[in-house]
Amino acid sequence: MVRTVTPLLCLLLLSFAVLARAITHQNGDDSNSTNDCDNTTSFQATCALIETAISSASTVYYPPLPNTRPITRIGHRQLGAVCVQCRTWHTSRCWYHPTHHWPYPYAICRQGGGHTSNPGFSSTSGVQISMTRFNSVTVDNATSTVAIGAGLLWDDVYKALNGTGLNVVGGRVPGVGVAGLTLGGGYSWKTNQFGLVIDNIDSYEMVLPDGRIKIVRSEDEDLWFGLRGGYNNFGIVTKFVLKAHPQGNVWGGIAIISGQYFDQINAAVVKFQQEPALVLLMFYDGPERPEGIFDDFLALPDIQIDVRSGSFFEFFGVIPPTDLTGGTRAYFSSVPVLEYSPALVDAIVNETLFWGAKLAQLDKGTTVSFAVESYDAGLFTHSPASQPSAYPPDRSRPLLPMNIYFGWTNPALDAEVANALRESSRTVRNAAVADGQDVLNAAKYPNNALFGTPLVDIYGTNVPRLKEIRRRVDPRDVMGLAGGFKF
Repeated sequence: MVRTVTPLLCLLLLSFAVLARAITHQNGDDSNSTNDCDNTTSFQATCALIETAISSASTVYYPPLPNTRPITRIGHRQLGAVCVQCRTWHTSRCWYHPTHHWPYPYAICRQGGGHTSNPGFSSTSGVQISMTRFNSVTVDNATSTVAIGAGLLWDDVYKALNGTGLNVVGGRVPGVGVAGLTLGGGYSWKTNQFGLVIDNIDSYEMVLPDGRIKIVRSEDEDLWFGLRGGYNNFGIVTKFVLKAHPQGNVWGGIAIISGQYFDQINAAVVKFQQEPALVLLMFYDGPERPEGIFDDFLALPDIQIDVRSGSFFEFFGVIPPTDLTGGTRAYFSSVPVLEYSPALVDAIVNETLFWGAKLAQLDKGTTVSFAVESYDAGLFTHSPASQPSAYPPDRSRPLLPMNIYFGWTNPALDAEVANALRESSRTVRNAAVADGQDVLNAAKYPNNALFGTPLVDIYGTNVPRLKEIRRRVDPRDVMGLAGGFKF
């Protein structure tokens, strides 16, 4: 079959990164850490109570954890340690691994993939509810849907679907959990064709704060609205049923372009032995490279390239994880833009070099990455107007979810790095505004938003409705005990 080449099938992700050669790793306990999820320390009785309320198929573990899967999957992504948050290291009092729904109306924290970089969003010093046993992927050919357990990573989903001729709209990089990405909206390699992940949901299976199990579909207007981008404010989702789409071979891969081809190289880059690089991810939903679209990139002198035709799962396997440094402290920040003009890209390159050099003076384990993700202008048009979503609050204009990533190793620099990330985010946003883009008050992508971001900056005019839904669904504020952006 000959595919028509259109921008709808193509995605480009550029990451301007400054990588320090000398990477150091911190080991130990951050005794000064605080937990946004729960500040109390007396959870032993709660752990014991959970043990009495669950079936023999479920398990409560206490530290130290046994070195067996799925227990070891609890580790937080940014530090690779047990129940760790990238800024605050938290070892939970116990870990609860449910096999079936837990009808006990009290929760402390839950964890899916643990990919978030925000402190207290997927770790706790209390009871950690690990979703790893909700791990099935079931294809229903009759309804053209795929039921996916909330404890899986997208890596697991793509592996299970490999060879079936089907795929779903899901995560873009390895290590991302199904639950977190989906509940936050979900940009995907297939978003140009089918919209966000939430635009491809058929139903949610969830446990409400009062312990009831509910299947949420589009006719459940309030919960449907809230779950589509509103995070874990309304209960614990245990399964997502997504629409299935046909999947053949794709063309794509990665190229890393040498920093010597940047127009400017800051002198501090050399001083601190850093290597600027442009990491380029290319994707086309067809087996052969389309003529013209990627030619200029492929003609650049490269230091590493792995671009080829193959299955979607093979393409996904060559993508480097977001944690570029291999396990350090890290923060994300969301900067929505409408397009990547030459002036904006120049500003992003300058920010990469500036902060890479400046932060390296404080920490040789610094990584600074600016992910430039290009989508089609119609990416928000795949959901009917009759079904609004918590995110984005406004679908009248495309918002490209540019992500800034700062990684470091020294815990003493946590606050300084967070402030640097906020400053850099403002600089990039202001550059977009100066370029004529109407993004001064554009909604930030919740999955990349830095902790402390006001709700109105993410959900806009949807905040009052989301707060009202939350009050009705969770009057006892059970989900307020879990981490995340709370209404």
